[in-house]
Amino acid sequence: MGDDNVKAEALEIIGMFQVLPRLVVFDLDYTLWPFYCECRSKREMPSLYPHARGILYALKEKGIDLAIASRSPTADIAKTFIDKLSIKSMFVAQEIFSSWTHKTDHFQRIHTRTGVPFNSMLFFDDENRNIQAVSNMGVTSILVGNGVTVGALRQGLTKYSENVNTSEKNKQKWRTKFSKNSSSSEQNEKN
Repeated sequence: MGDDNVKAEALEIIGMFQVLPRLVVFDLDYTLWPFYCECRSKREMPSLYPHARGILYALKEKGIDLAIASRSPTADIAKTFIDKLSIKSMFVAQEIFSSWTHKTDHFQRIHTRTGVPFNSMLFFDDENRNIQAVSNMGVTSILVGNGVTVGALRQGLTKYSENVNTSEKNKQKWRTKFSKNSSSSEQNEKN
């Protein structure tokens, strides 16, 4: 499936959702590309997973910001590859550094740089430990097996939409409960 076909399918999937994330964050190794960049040379020409470029273009076309969160110990190689793939300008934030925090530091920096709340983000990664840690921050997080695909995009947008709906329902319950409590408090004060 070529980039244009993937982009068209991704746009169709995105169009099915009323609520979209403000920011989609991607890991690099085994998420956007099929290798660990620390095992490669800057002189090589990297490649993305087959669906990655089309998905990136579709999200950008819909006005959704993109970011990178990578725990790569070779940030220089990762950044060189991003340049060689001509995708650098697509990302509003690139947090690429070695860390033991399972990407929580990366997301703190992304949040500081973009101002986007964690619950308005969608994240794709191939490591479950990162998915767990970032999910605990309130970010909708999707584990990918063989890179990001249109199927993973659909799964991510579905889960994001469910999380937003659950959050809205909880806020509504709280507002209703609070307004009932405040009404009864006002009654008690009048009596």
